[in-house]
Parts: sequence; structure tokens; C-alpha cells
Amino acid sequence: MRHIIRPFAMVLLVVASLALSPLCRAAFSAEPQVVDGIAAVVNTEVITYSQVRELSAPREKLLRSQYTGEELQKQLKQVRELALKDLVDRRLIVQAFKKESYEIPDHFVDQRMHEIIRESFGGDRNTFIKTLEAQNYTLGEFKEKEMESMIVQAMRGKNVKKSLIISPPKIEEYYKKHRDEFTTKEQIKLRMIMIPGHADTGNSAAQKALAEEVLGKLASGAEFERMAQVYSEDSTRELGGDWGWIGRKTLAAPLENVAFKVPVGRISNIVDYAGNYYILKVEDKQGGDTRSLAEARPEIEKKLIQLEAQGLQERWIASLRAKAYIRTF
Repeated sequence: MRHIIRPFAMVLLVVASLALSPLCRAAFSAEPQVVDGIAAVVNTEVITYSQVRELSAPREKLLRSQYTGEELQKQLKQVRELALKDLVDRRLIVQAFKKESYEIPDHFVDQRMHEIIRESFGGDRNTFIKTLEAQNYTLGEFKEKEMESMIVQAMRGKNVKKSLIISPPKIEEYYKKHRDEFTTKEQIKLRMIMIPGHADTGNSAAQKALAEEVLGKLASGAEFERMAQVYSEDSTRELGGDWGWIGRKTLAAPLENVAFKVPVGRISNIVDYAGNYYILKVEDKQGGDTRSLAEARPEIEKKLIQLEAQGLQERWIASLRAKAYIRTF
């Protein structure tokens, strides 16, 4: 029986120490299931419906608070299918681990158990054991699940090249296509006066004349805040037309196009939109700056390496599926 090589073991320890494993979380949140049966067969191993429900239970609980009726059933079906797929993949990975005659030393698992007790139970082993008992788990069963989780994480890490290199042209291409990711959110501090057109009463001409009169007063030095309190008829009238800091997609497109082009401290011309007349003032601006390629390069490289690693893992899992007998029910 071969032992795992040291680098492989180190990857396993690092990954395992990041957080409480999904299996552990599922064990503590699983809902009791009355009906059981075979959900899938992976080579010679069986996956049961209760195992699927155990893994999907936390997500199902959230879905039940968000949906009802047919939509709930649709969402539940999807989350259970994803849970089954994950369980099938895990079985394939563990089987590949065993086929390679690897093993994980017991002290690795014991160390992980100590971490769980320390981080999630304040170091109280008795509370940990009582929690397992309340969930109908023995310590041995829980350790077995943790062992499986460690195997899966370690095997995934083992089958990804440790020295992935992303070429400069790929980094530059990503930067050009995703410049918005490296641009800070653009915002403006806006005040607005809205004068309704009253087209239904035939007073639109008079209302437009009023808007022009207000614009003239502003041009002559009248305070925008005071003019808004007197003439504006939108919800910010009492606030002097103050909209505060807003980003794009807040205003209707015709108003946004004007607002984000007005220089700081300046007042727009009259904007005729949807039968009403608007006057905008931009008091301040922030954001909208784009990091250079040199500044963004480390972040892009890290992201592309992660995507490449994910692709390698998916192809590896696909190769395991292609060689296996898998039947779902």
C-alpha cells in the first residue's frame, strides 16, 4: 500500500483546514428522511436517496423559504440533481484514490477532527459528541465522511498542474474584454428639478415656459436647492431636489445620459422626457477610473489560473465518468 507523497499530503492539509467541510455541515443540518432507496449505482457502489437529501438539505431549506408550488418543485428537482451529480463524482474520485493504492495516515484525520472541535465547538469534545449523537452519527461514521472529503480535495489538487502558466497575450485579451471589472463604479451626487408637463390639461406650453423661467433664475445665480423646493414636483422636493449619490441604471436612460455628462458644479439644459421637464445639477463625481493593465495583471493571471485549473479538474472527472458504469434512477 503506497503512502501519499509529502507534497500531496501538504495540499490535503491546507485544503482541509480552510473551513468545516460540506459533509460536516450537511451532517449537522440534514433533515430526517422517511423514504429511502437507490438513487444511483457507480460501478459497484450504491448512492441512496437519503444521501442525496442529506447533501441537498441546507439548500432545500432555503428554497422552501423562497418558493412555493410548481416553482418550488422545479427548484428542488434541480438542487437534488446537482447533489446526486456531486455524490457520483465523489464516488468516482474515491474509487480512483483506492485504485492508485494511496492511503491517508490516520493522524491526518485525527488532526482534522481536533481542528473541527476547536473551531466549531470551542474545544469541547463532549459537545461535539453530543451533536453527532443528536444527528444519529457515530464518531466512526463522521470520521469516515471527513476521510472521504479529504480524499476528494486531495485528489482534485493532485490532478491539477502545480505550475500553470498563463501567456501574456491571454492576459491582455482578458483585460480588453473585461475592462469593466477593473473600473471603479461611477457615481454622481445629483440634484433635480422636475416640472410636470400636464399635457392632459393642455398646459404643456405654459409648463415648459415655467421650466425655462426656472432655468433662467438658476443661470442668474438662484440657489438650486431653493428653486427645487419652490418649483419641483418630484419626491425629493422637500430635500431641495437632492438625490444623493447615485450610480448608473438609477435614472431613466435619457436622464442618465445627460446627468453623467454634466460637469461637476454645472446645471443641465432642460431635458424633455416622458412629457415632463427636468433640470439637473451635478454637485460631485467619483469613480469611473480604470486600472492599467500592469496594475490588473496579477489579478487577471490568478483568475485565469483558477479557470484553467477548474477546466483540468472537469476534464479529469469527465475521463473518470467515461470509464465508469453509472446508472441513475
